[in-house]
Amino acid sequence: MSEAGGGRGFGYSVPQRAPWSLVAATAALCLVSATSVWTAGASPMSREEKQKLGNQVLEMFDHAYGNYMEHAYPADELMPLTCRGRVRGQEPSRGDVDDALGKFSLTLIDSLDTLVVLNKTKEFEDAVRKVLRDVNLDNDVVVSVFETNIRVLGGLLGGHSLAIMLKEKGEYMQWYNDELLQMAKQLGYKLLPAFNTTSGLPYPRINLKFGIRKPEARTGTETDTCTACAGTLILEFAALSRFTGATIFEEYARKALDFLWEKRQRSSNLVGVTINIHTGDWVRKDSGVGAGIDSYYEYLLKAYVLLGDDSFLERFNTHYDAIMRYISQPPLLLDVHIHKPMLNARTWMDALLAFFPGLQVLKGDIRPAIETHEMLYQVIKKHNFLPEAFTTDFRVHWAQHPLRPEFAESTYFLYKATGDPYYLEVGKTLIENLNKYARVPCGFAAMKDVRTGSHEDRMDSFFLAEMFKYLYLLFADKEDVIFDIEDYIFTTEAHLLPLWLSTTNQRISKKNTTSEYTELDDSNFDWTCPNTQILFPNDPLYAQSIREPLKNVVDKSCPRGIIRVREESFRSGAKPPLRARDFMATNPEHLEILKKMGVSLIHLKDGRVQLVQHAIQAASSIDAEDGLRFMQEMIELSSQQQKEQQLPPRAVQIVSHPFFGRVVLTAGPAQFGLDLSKHKETRGFVASSKPYNGCSELTNPEAVMGKIALIQRGQCMFAEKARNIQNAGAIGGIVIDDNEGSSSDTAPLFQMAGDGKDTDDITIPMLFLFSKEGSIILDAIREYEEVEVLLSDKAKDRDPEMENEEQPSSENDSQNQSAEQIASGSQEVDLVGQESPEESSLNSHPESLSPADTDNAASISPSEQNSNPTENHETTSLDDECTDLDNQLQEQSETEEDSNPNVSWGKKVQPIDSILADWNEDIEAFEMMEKDEL
Repeated sequence: MSEAGGGRGFGYSVPQRAPWSLVAATAALCLVSATSVWTAGASPMSREEKQKLGNQVLEMFDHAYGNYMEHAYPADELMPLTCRGRVRGQEPSRGDVDDALGKFSLTLIDSLDTLVVLNKTKEFEDAVRKVLRDVNLDNDVVVSVFETNIRVLGGLLGGHSLAIMLKEKGEYMQWYNDELLQMAKQLGYKLLPAFNTTSGLPYPRINLKFGIRKPEARTGTETDTCTACAGTLILEFAALSRFTGATIFEEYARKALDFLWEKRQRSSNLVGVTINIHTGDWVRKDSGVGAGIDSYYEYLLKAYVLLGDDSFLERFNTHYDAIMRYISQPPLLLDVHIHKPMLNARTWMDALLAFFPGLQVLKGDIRPAIETHEMLYQVIKKHNFLPEAFTTDFRVHWAQHPLRPEFAESTYFLYKATGDPYYLEVGKTLIENLNKYARVPCGFAAMKDVRTGSHEDRMDSFFLAEMFKYLYLLFADKEDVIFDIEDYIFTTEAHLLPLWLSTTNQRISKKNTTSEYTELDDSNFDWTCPNTQILFPNDPLYAQSIREPLKNVVDKSCPRGIIRVREESFRSGAKPPLRARDFMATNPEHLEILKKMGVSLIHLKDGRVQLVQHAIQAASSIDAEDGLRFMQEMIELSSQQQKEQQLPPRAVQIVSHPFFGRVVLTAGPAQFGLDLSKHKETRGFVASSKPYNGCSELTNPEAVMGKIALIQRGQCMFAEKARNIQNAGAIGGIVIDDNEGSSSDTAPLFQMAGDGKDTDDITIPMLFLFSKEGSIILDAIREYEEVEVLLSDKAKDRDPEMENEEQPSSENDSQNQSAEQIASGSQEVDLVGQESPEESSLNSHPESLSPADTDNAASISPSEQNSNPTENHETTSLDDECTDLDNQLQEQSETEEDSNPNVSWGKKVQPIDSILADWNEDIEAFEMMEKDEL
């Protein structure tokens, strides 16, 4: 059988234009015909209310689309706060985000098939005429191959698909003669030069007019691309080949997918985030289902549905097994290292993974889809929108929200799969939040910060292409849409491609390359649609029973019924459950109790330890509830300690030549010593202490006398280090982290705590720098010998007098020029090492024990477990609610008892230009989430 379903059959006959498209609605490779299957946990929504909400979606679309056409067209996008169009080159550059803009009326093309889905056929016909009349695809502009493919090529193909459908119906588009398809073909040929690499992976960018590598092209020098960028082409390119008969497009897209499959990590069957397009080496070796990888997985499964090639399903199933084995920690989806998949690569999740429950519905794996979707919904209920990134304890990591549609997409697919009216209520919440918080007089504005409700002057084209489409279909009955949505499959941009393409112009050899790379166990693959009795047992509360425990994840409300049961068991002589305040990580009995409650300890690569609860692993339901309460108590303890001990960050400013105050490093404060917020700043030259760890009387007191001593972290308490350098005559101290590679860019700051004794004898200021920031000072000493710094509560204005004191000699010109560039760079990044609210994260230090779990997460300090002052302490900040702007930087406090004393002054120090390159890499990593689909 070679229809949309592929070649192996599914336990029933699938005609060419079958109800296969709950695939289209994408609920469907094996999507259950389950519109009548719903759980008793939610009341059915009346048809009148559904129609009312559907009409509300139509009005919202009119508001967004109408303002774009009135105030922005023919520009690519609307700027809803200033009511004007965003034209590339006329507005300040936003970096990679602008690569989606090609001066081709992006929002109009991206909205074409949305108009038809929303029954706006007259507006669709007018829009097609405008595209044919006004849009130019030959502009001298560098665009993203990925974004241009999914938005513009996909938009043209989706528009063509519905134009020929309307023409066949005989009322609209009678004049249409494949003009959109010809434009799509023209664009396809313009994108083909990007594939001119030895690997077959495309360059990430191309000039629409000049292609690749030509001097005037201003592109073609890139070496890396993301996995999704190279792996999200097959649907559009294959559809273009099937529509036109030109096989070259499908061939190129298949070659790229084949190469990615070949380069997967063989032992884990995972792929990394970015890959070298020439060598095939993985550049970023972390793996997840969010930014940078997401739609690669999506297109493997959908390519099987659309093209009927078994190898795509085999590859997807192989990857999916690895995802569920390593990345899925229900309801969380956490990135791991492809070579060591048992190690988490980060403690936060990005918003793009919200598509994954919808893909799991297409796969037929409903339970984890329900779990992850519910977790995401709880985050939305806390913050009104899904932040661009959030931590495992559901705090904001990156606060922006560019009106992404992925959660609405998964909501729609889950409703199609379950028929559960609960998901209609979820959709209603999305509509209310959009109108209440994002609606502005001139459209809908992206959220700059979900905590404060501040707006950003952008309304991305995908908002119209996807959000309104999914929301309208969520509330629409079959008769509310003028065509059968199940005859189509959705692309990652929600453009519609007809399933009949699977049998059209099949000229591509379907060589199964999958078996060349791995031996596949057919028993793991679902070649038949799952039975509804498997997905939904005879319990009408099945889906609700999955969701209910997850409602405690964010709001931390403990079911009272379980408490009453427990109280009765206590009276009968049973041992009371372990409380968080009593827990000791070194107590074997406590660890055994945790295991019984389904709570396990995970040792991460960076030395942190996480507590993770899987309720399903608990000995009983009562034990599972005890575990849930234990995790909730841990959050509260950590949050309370954070509030008691929190101090703001400090600054270390290099003021000597040639920096003159332009390099500012974010430093962690101490709970002892001189308070820089209440006293004048401390200024002095730096000198290293001997011994470097500062844990005994200094052997070089003359070197640190009257200077600021540099000390390495480790082997003794912070307070002990401070006393030793103070006794040697130092006027201040800077402790440099011994954990190589640590940085305030990626880790929250923490404050140094005392040793449990009276620290009033310490009168000098003490600050803490992570390894990366500390190496900047060390490298400056290596380059210039005499380095003067300013320790203060915030950066001061640079010193113009010192800057004019001496002119650099000619022999030092190049050296000084390098330093000047670094200084400029620090200004451009808005203070080196300073962490913005969008970039704050939960990243505990090796001495901490930080529970991050499927039900609740918290960081705990051993001070909550043991009062012994020699024990290690660390507090990680946790927010019960959205953080205030005054509390944007997350801090940690800890006292110390470290090992690893082997780092010394003799260690090779990274040169300044290399440090600057590292800064730029980190900045690019943070900006990565700003990309529309990355």
